Amino acid sequence: MNLKAGSIDQFEQFSQFTNLQEFNTHLEMWLAVHKDHFSKGELVGLKRLARFAAKIPGVSNAKIGTVLKAIHEEYSGNGISRSTFKRMIAKAAELGIFTVHETERKNGSQSSNLYVFNRFPKSELPKEGKMAHPNKTSNLSKTIKNQKNTKRNGTELDHTFISDRIPKTFVEVLKYFFPEAKTIEEFWRMTKIAAYRNNREQNQDQVLETAIHSFKQLVRKMKSSSVAKPIAYFYGILNKKMEELYFEDLFEMGFTAVDEKFFMNFFYKK
Repeated sequence: MNLKAGSIDQFEQFSQFTNLQEFNTHLEMWLAVHKDHFSKGELVGLKRLARFAAKIPGVSNAKIGTVLKAIHEEYSGNGISRSTFKRMIAKAAELGIFTVHETERKNGSQSSNLYVFNRFPKSELPKEGKMAHPNKTSNLSKTIKNQKNTKRNGTELDHTFISDRIPKTFVEVLKYFFPEAKTIEEFWRMTKIAAYRNNREQNQDQVLETAIHSFKQLVRKMKSSSVAKPIAYFYGILNKKMEELYFEDLFEMGFTAVDEKFFMNFFYKK
């Protein structure tokens, strides 16, 4: 039976999130794993639809025409087509990013759909598309299972025991892949080392943002191939990003490429 159309407030009970920040965190995790499934235009449509799901976190009943108009205006007339938006809906629904419910008016005619965004699974990745082999397990899934086995066989504490010194946003992102407190703290320790090494420790917001972006790259790598030492791989990505930020600062201060070579030799000589 279809839902009756109405204002967004009447669908509040469909929300799976306690607040907007939690919704955004889960959406980022979905995209970290499945971003490659979407074209550039489809991603624009998905992110814009998510912005219409802000009043009731993770729930939107915006009409397709309304969403397309907003995109058209934001990109100065360079919007996306209705067919592109519908392809996005089909892909996102199949991947489990959100669930689509049809609604109808009082006279029985079809109204706009209700889009209910789902939480990112804690213990496993969203199901792959129909073309995926049913018995195939990704390397990332294996990593998560190994983490769970370690917890059963040992005395590992979960993310609720994390030190207050570690940013909550960082914990929220990592806990779905590495739920143990000790592992998350080790990721953050390597973040602090990379920040100190590249003179970034004073800009905490930049450090946090760069660390999260680096972790997302690690997740995508683990999704496609085996990573023997995730923390080391994460540090390699993070350190490279922070090096780039450091030398961008030097260039803004007027240093030349020759100066850059000098600083590299100075800081990284054995």
